[in-house]
Amino acid sequence: MNMGNVVNNNLFLVKEHVGLFKAANNFDIYDPSTGDIIMECREPSLGFFTKLLRFSDYKRMTPFDIQIRTPDGQRIVRIQRGISIFLSKVIVSDQDNNVIGGFIQKLFSIGGKFDVVDRNDQVICKLEGKWTGWNFSFTDGEREYAHVSKKWAGIGKELFTSADNYVLEISSDVPENDDLRKLILAAVMCIDMVLKE
Repeated sequence: MNMGNVVNNNLFLVKEHVGLFKAANNFDIYDPSTGDIIMECREPSLGFFTKLLRFSDYKRMTPFDIQIRTPDGQRIVRIQRGISIFLSKVIVSDQDNNVIGGFIQKLFSIGGKFDVVDRNDQVICKLEGKWTGWNFSFTDGEREYAHVSKKWAGIGKELFTSADNYVLEISSDVPENDDLRKLILAAVMCIDMVLKE
């Protein structure tokens, strides 16, 4: 399967691996129409102290290095953050380690908002919505580029048995192979590291 094709899907089901003592971010991303896993999100090089801090109130300050790959190991994006004290700046790179953009958290914003920026830190769109209900959008004024929610009419209920599943729907207006697709995917994967209270 061509790596580009996977990013060009418009609908993704994201399932989190839930474990009692799970410090790392582990998600599987499915194609809802086939039920196949098309991408895996892993945090391969998590250090001991970071692991420890993930279980503390300092979770939101911990550094991370998350990789999204196809099941056969091709990297799609890498998401990195250093230790974050006040302002959370997350860097996103493509499969060749070139920076394609990132996220800058709005300081002291209520309800969680951040800007999605390109490689020159120009804002492409904003993430807004209700974090608590897992219902938020990536918008640029009038246009909605993507939407994340717990509900989607077309998916069988059995995929939604866990609280840690949600659906990402990317608008067909976002061009194929556009970096914005990778940035949106990356944002959804690390959102709980950046925003979760």
